[in-house]
Amino acid sequence: MESILQCVSEVAPSEKWRSIFQHHWPAYRKWFLKEGDAARPTYLACERALRTFMPELIPTYEKLTELVGGGDLESRFLSLYRPTPYLTGCSQAVWTRGNPILVRNYDYSPKLWEAVLLHTAWNGRRVIAMSDCMWGVLDGINESGLSVSLAFGGRRVVGEGFGMPLILRYILEFCDSADDAVHILSRVPSHMAYNVTVLDGSGNHNTVFVSPDRPALVSRRQLATNHQHQIEWDEHARATATLDRAHFLTLRLDDDQETADRFVSRFLLPPLYQTNFKSGWGTLYTAVYRPLDRAMSVQWPHYSLSEQIDRFTETTLSISFDV
Repeated sequence: MESILQCVSEVAPSEKWRSIFQHHWPAYRKWFLKEGDAARPTYLACERALRTFMPELIPTYEKLTELVGGGDLESRFLSLYRPTPYLTGCSQAVWTRGNPILVRNYDYSPKLWEAVLLHTAWNGRRVIAMSDCMWGVLDGINESGLSVSLAFGGRRVVGEGFGMPLILRYILEFCDSADDAVHILSRVPSHMAYNVTVLDGSGNHNTVFVSPDRPALVSRRQLATNHQHQIEWDEHARATATLDRAHFLTLRLDDDQETADRFVSRFLLPPLYQTNFKSGWGTLYTAVYRPLDRAMSVQWPHYSLSEQIDRFTETTLSISFDV
C-alpha cells in the first residue's frame, strides 16, 4: 500500500486547509457517525465545552468551520469533543544527553492516516505538526521549541472530554514550556486514556498519563508506550507488544554506550518498528524533534525528510507499506 505525505504551509487557515478537509471529509464523516448521530454531542454542547476549557481556540475553530460551510455535522466534528473512540499504538522517548530530542513511532493503519504535515501560524506562533482529525496534532513542535507527542494509554475507559489531538494543538498554539503543557494536560479533560510526552527548549521534559476517570499523573519518565501504571487491557497489550517495547527503550536509555544517532535508528528496527499493518499496528513514520534547533524530521527505513520552523519546504513524498 502507498501513502502520499503532504508537507503543507499555510500561515492562516484558507484554501489549502479547506482542500485537505474536502479530501478527507467523506471518510471522517463515516467515522464520526459510526456509533450513530445521537452518540455524538450537540453543537451547543461542543461549543460550550470549547469555550469552557480552550477558549483561546474559538477564533480558529470558527474560521475553520466557516471555511467548510458552517454545517452542524462539520462543526461538531471539528470541536473534537467526545469524538468516536479509536485506538493506536506508538512508542516515544526523550533523549537527554547532549542536544535533547523527542523521538516517536506512530503505529496505526495506513488506510486511516491523513499523511499531512502542517506548518502554520494560526495564532501568531509558528507550528509544525503531523495532522489528525483535520486540525489536531499527533506530534509536533512550535517556534519556542516545545515538542509533544501522544500514545494511546491502553485502557478501555471512555468519558467526557476532548480528543487528545486537539489538546495537543492547543498546547502548541499557546504554550512555550513543558510546565505550561503539563498545566493544560492536567486541566483539560481527555475522552480517552493517553500518554503524552513533552520536551521544551530548555531540555525540561515530562510524560503525563491522562485518563477521563482519574487525575492526570505527571512523571519524569523519559519513555511511553501503550500502557500506564500497569497493564489493564491484556489483548491490546499483547497485540501492540507494549511491555516489550517499553523494556527495550529502558535498556537503551540506561546504556552508557548508546549515542543519540544510534538511539534514533532503533526506532526503525524491531521491536519498536512494527509491521503488522493489516491489523492496524504498523509503524507509519518515525518523527524526531530537536527543540534547540527548532527542527524536526520524519523517517522511514529507506528515506526521510527534514523541516525547520524558520525554513519549511512544501513537498510530497510517496511512502510504501508492505500490507
